[in-house]
Amino acid sequence: MTDIERTRPARLVVLISGRGRNLEAIMRAIDAGELDAEIVLVASNKPNARGLQTARLAGLPTVAISPREFADRESYDAALARRIAADNPDWVVLAGFMRVLSDSFVERFAGRIVNIHPSLLPKYKGLHTHDRALDAGDRDHGASVHFVTPTLDDGPVIRQGRITIRDGDTADTLADRIMDRIEQRLYAAALDDLISGRVVWRDDGVYRDGQRQSTPLIVDYDEDAPSP
Repeated sequence: MTDIERTRPARLVVLISGRGRNLEAIMRAIDAGELDAEIVLVASNKPNARGLQTARLAGLPTVAISPREFADRESYDAALARRIAADNPDWVVLAGFMRVLSDSFVERFAGRIVNIHPSLLPKYKGLHTHDRALDAGDRDHGASVHFVTPTLDDGPVIRQGRITIRDGDTADTLADRIMDRIEQRLYAAALDDLISGRVVWRDDGVYRDGQRQSTPLIVDYDEDAPSP
């Protein structure tokens, strides 16, 4: 949880389980010069994950490690951690990686693992976040980028994005709009916060621009909102 001094692009290992839309957004930000980073490995727990093909077409190193090849969760996570550590990442980026990581895995990369979650944390940890927001009658919904800790979706939040829930929204329309409007921009922005050193996690909390962050930065991503 200490500040990282860099004289080179940050090394990212990105973990995915599916299509890899957040991976694509990170790749675009790097290509556009908006993110001073390089993706040194894209790893998946699913050999047929569509995002792996996207990464390969972009010339990125990939690996698929299937849990079926291991006796239990701990042995799988140990193998995955060894493969990731071999590429010496500055940040381990969970981008739709649909597995709960063991405590030992998280502790190995403590303070260097981040995740994007489709809710305004601390609301709606876990699954079915869009249904839960609608069932609760919430006015706003969104996504959060947070540090990963052993407790699910409980790590300190780096930044959030929100949109207004519309009349007639369903879980599917809300999920699509959050992905298109928020997640495709939020993750790269949060990674830039970390890579640039604007945001750091210290023993007593998360700091932004040298000031302790009592509440996360939250940006409106509605269509008529100014660009963040």
